[in-house]
Amino acid sequence: MNDLLSESFEIPRGHGNGDVEFGAYLRTSGELGLDTFFKKVQELDKQFERLGKLLRQLQDAHEESKAVTKAPAMKDIKQRMEKDVDEVKKIAHHIKTRIEELDRENLENRQKRGCGKGSGVDRSRTATTVALKKKLKDKMDEFQRLREIIHQEYREVVERRVYTVTGTRADEETIDRLIETGDSEQIFQNAIKEHGRGRILDTLAEIQERHEAARDVERKLLDLQQIYLDLAVLVDSQGDILNNIESQVSTAVDHVQQGNNALVKAKKSQKSSRKWMCIAIIILLVVVAIVLASVLRPWSDRRGA
Repeated sequence: MNDLLSESFEIPRGHGNGDVEFGAYLRTSGELGLDTFFKKVQELDKQFERLGKLLRQLQDAHEESKAVTKAPAMKDIKQRMEKDVDEVKKIAHHIKTRIEELDRENLENRQKRGCGKGSGVDRSRTATTVALKKKLKDKMDEFQRLREIIHQEYREVVERRVYTVTGTRADEETIDRLIETGDSEQIFQNAIKEHGRGRILDTLAEIQERHEAARDVERKLLDLQQIYLDLAVLVDSQGDILNNIESQVSTAVDHVQQGNNALVKAKKSQKSSRKWMCIAIIILLVVVAIVLASVLRPWSDRRGA
């Protein structure tokens, strides 16, 4: 998109001399509102990189949690994941706010000469902004998929823990109740009677800590769903713009290049016209001089006689 934009305003070589014909092509990207715009886009790209890094950290922490069997280790992972999710929410809201600001600035930029609705500049700004919305929507979707994975695999880990302690596989209702309440002591009553509560205390504490981690992290990730839904509506409504904008900008580039060529031809034609006009004037002056000479010479001869 940036390449298309730069081509749209390329000055033909050898004609950047300030002539009126090329005035429109001597305007800087700063005057068109593009320098500041793309600086803001670059800043948002950095924020997207941070989101990607946080997503990988959460995925790694989740994988690590599946092998944990001690409550303190599970608590440490829970705290790290909660901190990362809070950072994700902060960055996501920041990006969404900045994109909304870009939307407003795009409308304001249309007031500048050469940047009206449908112009190459306006289409490029709009396409970039819509692409940012889609990128944030897709990123939020990745976090929602992680939330679903955590929920599903938490269930699998709990089932394994119950089987390890009791030696039997719990039914669906029992697992559902354990996931819902986190209260595992009642489920392990037979194991407690057989081995004593102290021997399975670590397992009880770890399951409780795991329950709180899954509940809190999932709840925090669920808060991101509203951002996803807001962006889904915007992206769907602007889908045609995103799909067609590239071809529209390409067409605009062709038109601008045709305009460049027309201006070059006009400049050459104008120079040629001036050249022939000068030649015609010189010829006319020569003819007038000859006529005057032919008229004045006989008159001088008669006067001398």
